[in-house]
Amino acid sequence: MDTDSTAISVSGLSKEYRHGRRRLRALDGVNLAVGHGEVFGLLGANGAGKTTLVKVLLGLARPTSGEARVRGRDPRRSAARRRIGYLPEGHRFPGYLTGEASLRLFGRLAGVAEQDLDRRIPELLELVGLAGRGGDRVGRYSKGMTQRLGLAGALLDEPDILFLDEPTDGVDPVGRRQIRDVLLATRRQGTTIFINSHLLSEVERTCDRVAILHQGRVVRQGTVEDLTRPTMRYRIRLGEGQSAAPGRLAGEGLDVVAGNGSLEVEVADLPALNRLVDRLRADHLLIAEVSPLRAALEDVFIEVLEGETRAASSDHGPLTTDHDAGGGR
Repeated sequence: MDTDSTAISVSGLSKEYRHGRRRLRALDGVNLAVGHGEVFGLLGANGAGKTTLVKVLLGLARPTSGEARVRGRDPRRSAARRRIGYLPEGHRFPGYLTGEASLRLFGRLAGVAEQDLDRRIPELLELVGLAGRGGDRVGRYSKGMTQRLGLAGALLDEPDILFLDEPTDGVDPVGRRQIRDVLLATRRQGTTIFINSHLLSEVERTCDRVAILHQGRVVRQGTVEDLTRPTMRYRIRLGEGQSAAPGRLAGEGLDVVAGNGSLEVEVADLPALNRLVDRLRADHLLIAEVSPLRAALEDVFIEVLEGETRAASSDHGPLTTDHDAGGGR
């Protein structure tokens, strides 16, 4: 792979754990590449191997075969880990420390100079929406505040690459919006962001590309736009104050849902859509807009996993995956 154009590259990566006499396979021939300045989402059910892959990329686990490169280097080398931010799932701060003291402690452990911490800590508390709360003890923080403090800690060293494991876990909608805005601002500064998340709606709004991991294998990857391809469903917005009876239209063999002055319809093809538009016009209804609907990323994710499960059940059986050993989520 061209390491000049990729911040993260993985080629033929496999990872096995021993569990008694059994070998548990967490990753099975994973290939992927993440470009500089890209926001990349890794999706998968529990046990898919997402956390194992992140551990390999952080140099915390050794692959059984294949290779991983971070900025062209083996992630087990200290040079590869410089200026990398990491927010693990379920992180903890000492409850007796204040938010400011927690950031200073972690900054010192990361080797950030004191004068840089003096500058960065107030900036980051402001950025993540904790301005004025840095002097409070972390034990009094809500789950969402603790998560935002963790994100501030991951950004202390102005990282080139940021790894985030469930960054919006337990965060309310307002907090999720704040975190999303922080990530997009960080991306605009050129930081590469690698996200594990179960909140697919957040991934869809934040990521440029995603990969779906199933039983240790990448089974689908591409841009969010490509994966959430247009369907044969359309939203038809009617003129102000107008409505149509969906039952009457459904008699034409269409799947129609009405509400809030619009119709959502599923048609077999474009001629069927045009016949529906002609029918609405014949009823003297004004059409303000006809727009295609895209499949939600969550729908694509479930469709892919269901297809893989059906394929595995008709084959010789699924791969043995790491659900417990080594944290192979």
